[in-house]
Amino acid sequence: MDRRAFLTAATAGLLLPQTATPAAAARTLRSDPFTLGVASGDPSADGFVLWTRLAPDPLAGDGRGGMPARDVDVDWQVSADERFSKIVRSGTATARSRDAHSVHVELDGLEPGREYFYRFRSEGRLSPAARTRTTPAGETPLNFAVAACAHYEHGYYTAYRRLAEQEPDLVVFLGDYMYEYGPSGYTALAGRVRTHTPGKCETLADYRLRHAQYKSDHDLQAAHAVAPWLVAFDDHEVENNWAGPVSSTNAPGFTTRRTHAFRAYYENMPLRRASLQGAVLRVNRRISWGTLARFHLLDTRQFRDDQACLDGVRAGCDDRLASGRTLLGSDQWRWLESGLRGSTTRWNLLGQQIMMAQRDYKVGPGREVNLDSWDGYAAERTRLLGSLAGTENPVVLTGDAHMHHLAELKTDFDDPDSPVVAKELIASSIASDGDGYRDRTWIAEALQENPHISFIDQRRGYLMARLTRDELSVDYRTLDYISRRGAQAKTAHRLTIPATTGPAAAGRAGAPRVG
Repeated sequence: MDRRAFLTAATAGLLLPQTATPAAAARTLRSDPFTLGVASGDPSADGFVLWTRLAPDPLAGDGRGGMPARDVDVDWQVSADERFSKIVRSGTATARSRDAHSVHVELDGLEPGREYFYRFRSEGRLSPAARTRTTPAGETPLNFAVAACAHYEHGYYTAYRRLAEQEPDLVVFLGDYMYEYGPSGYTALAGRVRTHTPGKCETLADYRLRHAQYKSDHDLQAAHAVAPWLVAFDDHEVENNWAGPVSSTNAPGFTTRRTHAFRAYYENMPLRRASLQGAVLRVNRRISWGTLARFHLLDTRQFRDDQACLDGVRAGCDDRLASGRTLLGSDQWRWLESGLRGSTTRWNLLGQQIMMAQRDYKVGPGREVNLDSWDGYAAERTRLLGSLAGTENPVVLTGDAHMHHLAELKTDFDDPDSPVVAKELIASSIASDGDGYRDRTWIAEALQENPHISFIDQRRGYLMARLTRDELSVDYRTLDYISRRGAQAKTAHRLTIPATTGPAAAGRAGAPRVG
């Protein structure tokens, strides 16, 4: 098949295991071990990470995917063409029982700026094939998607399918890949479309099983098969609104629970081994797309202070303004500051989890803010926005809100004349909160209370963007429903952010052109 046919088959879930492979060992597993698909991530100029996890029975209650308690060899191939007639690298990795039979292959030595195709073979079975790519050496344009928040019970993953059909070069996923609640632990207005595995996630087996349930979805597998991903967690990969070492529910044993969640997250994501740093799972990192752009991925959970004033959406919480409160932690703050100052790329994209713009939820006099967002850490936000003011073409990419937003970031949100230092592009959810809607009265009131926010859409969806030297073009993609399959995606809002001529230019990211 040609490239177009390959991608069509991949996004349709048609690239099933086949026997036309190098000579295989006799099968000892009774069924296909590649039920969770394959994935790639963290691309560089000469490589990327390849991932799979063996699970012939993905919903086995012990979280081990139906695998025997022994290590298993897994062969892998990387090809320059979709027919696998031009194998450029191959090898064997070990899927270890202690790691839930997950495999992470870190490739280097490949050519920059080109696509590759990969697959795995184990126990006489062949995995689906998928596409990935290395980053370019120069200012090659980039097509990328931004997504977040995919509660399995709230709807089908049609948005993943539509994202895959647009064939991005890169997918940036900004948290809440899976949810820890038990069945109906968090319900959408339209109710439950699908059912979580039993119980809320607390043990390592719980988290492994929940990841396997999510990864079993063919629409999600299609999105992984079409491009490399950059992933970072938010709260629900562990527990709702956790903060550093603090549980939001004050449940005993949270440190152990978080360790289990981190381990299962690594086992199920295309992350590099460098992410594993003792008790820390490091997801803050930088990925450069040649000289065009640098992605600075942040961790807004693991190193933060506890939420002020008992969390929630509240008015009158002066503690949130304290100068010493941190969201990023001192080490990550220094890492980010150094990366912004030292960046030599044309664009700088911050991928992070929670709304950075000030957001007043109260209509009329007074103000109510979400203390779990950057509004709960206002002084550090002001310092960060000051740093962005001196950064070349910064744009902030955000998840969490379950609604599309377009916001202007200012060092002083209460001063209409305060300069705009960056745009914040907030992606709605893939599935969380179920079928979306358009409450025009509510939207109009929210925009009036927050004049620095110019667009809100409550439907499910994702962002599709094209980045060049001169501009960033963004489509806010939405689906009218996810409670049943088959919805089409459409562009609800479109804007273009022109590049500026230098880091000190007025109007930092320019005035967006809206279509």
